[in-house]
Amino acid sequence: MIYFDNAATTYPKPYSVAAAVSSAVTGLGGNPGRSGHAMSVRAAEQVFKVRSLCAKMFGAEPENVVFTQNCTHALNLAIKGIMSEPGHITISSMEHNSVSRPVFALKKRGVSFSVAEVSESDEQTVENFARLITPETRCVACTIASNVTGRILPYKQIAQLCRKHGICFIADGAQACGVIPLSMADGFNFLCTAGHKGLYGPTGTGLLISDGKYKLQSIIEGGTGTTSDELFQPDFLPERLESGTLNTVGIMGLGEGIKHVMRLGEQRIYKKETMLCELFIKRLENNPMIVIYRQKGCLYVPIVSFNCKGMPSSQLSQKLNDAGFALRGGLQCAALAHRQLQTSDGGTVRFSPSVFNSEREVIAICNAINRICANIKTVG
Repeated sequence: MIYFDNAATTYPKPYSVAAAVSSAVTGLGGNPGRSGHAMSVRAAEQVFKVRSLCAKMFGAEPENVVFTQNCTHALNLAIKGIMSEPGHITISSMEHNSVSRPVFALKKRGVSFSVAEVSESDEQTVENFARLITPETRCVACTIASNVTGRILPYKQIAQLCRKHGICFIADGAQACGVIPLSMADGFNFLCTAGHKGLYGPTGTGLLISDGKYKLQSIIEGGTGTTSDELFQPDFLPERLESGTLNTVGIMGLGEGIKHVMRLGEQRIYKKETMLCELFIKRLENNPMIVIYRQKGCLYVPIVSFNCKGMPSSQLSQKLNDAGFALRGGLQCAALAHRQLQTSDGGTVRFSPSVFNSEREVIAICNAINRICANIKTVG
């Protein structure tokens, strides 16, 4: 099986990630921060090293790095933590359900929301956000790059807009972190991301990174290993948002995944994966049966959504699976994005390579797609 579903989770993982997970299972048996014995202290020290590594990568303070289960968990903590009282929030028309569903659920608590259309022009996109800001607006939450098309939003300009109006900016970095250089200096108040995608960590890992300006209302309370004599949740990070035992094993793997990215560098990763996407598009763009969902003049992370005329995306992805290629067909958990693309009836097939893929593998899948399309024409 040739794997092209890295937007869902990266595979394969670097060997160092697997080794770190194995080593953590056998050698880090203590509960970090929960006991004073040597095994607990050692586990806590190793967790802090990874926390510091994450802070270094994204230009944050270690105490402002919160470990989460995934990006969805991080986004829920940030969005519901900021919008704990009635107010207004704006999101984009290209959001993953991990942003749109929490926001929609907040309607029951008196929170209103608006959806800013992502236009072909970055300037128009920023203007669309600006027009929706009201005196009640407390937050903008949007993706840095679409998980459906890979379109990169003008996140720095949106951050400037938020600063101008004194509102919080929550960014979904699931498809961008590890692929393009990102820093809290770009203007994020909260940067949420998955550990298992572009950071090459294990599943069950994620990050919520704060610039320290806003204090989130906690939505989960419990044991933190600190201030245990009080019934109130700690009011400081990371403990305020890290109730319960941490995923030490996953965090150790995430640390090695981040080291892998830092060794290669995001620019090198982006260049390699973008080259594979461009090769993919080049070998399919002259096929009249293929529809590729990209716009000229826009920037993209290495993701290509496409369809074959006359065949549902689920059927095409299944045929590709049968031919030995792993891609995701359907709606990719992004209802708003597919409404904008006008593909809500069946979604798209998503091609998302990683640095471990080769040009030969891309040529092979393009040949397979062309054969499938030719068969449709023959049958028709």
